[in-house]
This record gives sequence, structure tokens and C-alpha cells, in this order.
Amino acid sequence: MNSIDHQAERKLQLLYLLNAALLIAHEIDSAYWKEWDLFGIPGGIQFFLLLNFLLALLVLFGFALLLQGKKSGLVCSCCLSSAGVMAFLVHGYFMLTGHPEFMLPVSESILVATFIVSVTQGFVTLRRFT
Repeated sequence: MNSIDHQAERKLQLLYLLNAALLIAHEIDSAYWKEWDLFGIPGGIQFFLLLNFLLALLVLFGFALLLQGKKSGLVCSCCLSSAGVMAFLVHGYFMLTGHPEFMLPVSESILVATFIVSVTQGFVTLRRFT
């Protein structure tokens, strides 16, 4: 692997890690805002915690695959970047329709940062497929 490939791989790994941390912070914020009520998810906090545990496992597993240089790691990177864009769009919709959740400055900053990092990660990931 040449130096340029190694730098691109390292950049993608850092973007994945940063995006994962942003999405984890968002999920912590989601527990504060009782996101299960916002989305009408049954089971309350119990199901929400179980769901987030499983999502965290998938994100970490994807990162391990990415570190190993596997194509499936690139697929996981695409999924993570898509999840970040979707989180921004869905919560943006809720904000525009008058929901007060996620309207604190740090909540909004996390969502905006997630969007920026997700879009960047998506482009970098797609370039790695070629």
C-alpha cells in the first residue's frame, strides 16, 4: 500500500470514529429528550437502551472491519454516514414542524456536526470503493 492510500485509509478511519462519537453523543441526548416518545417507539427507555446497545455493537463491529481493510468495513462506513445524514434530516424536520426537542445549542451543534462529518465520510468512503 502506498503512502497516499495509507493516508486516505487513515482519514476514513478518523472520520468513522468521529462520526460514531457524534452519533453516540446524539443518542445520549436522545435519551434526555425521550426520543422513543417522539417517534412513537413502544417499550420506553428499556427498549430504547436495548436498541442502542445493539446499534453500538454494529457500529463498533463496522469499525473493526474498516480497520482490517475489508470491503464490508466500507459498507459499514456507508451505513454509518447515511445514518448521520438521516439523523440530521429527521430531527431537522421535527424542529421545523415545531417540536421543542433537540433545540438546545449543544443538541443542535451535535446534529450539524454529525451532518457535516457524515457527508464528508460518505464521499471519502465512496472514493475508497474505486
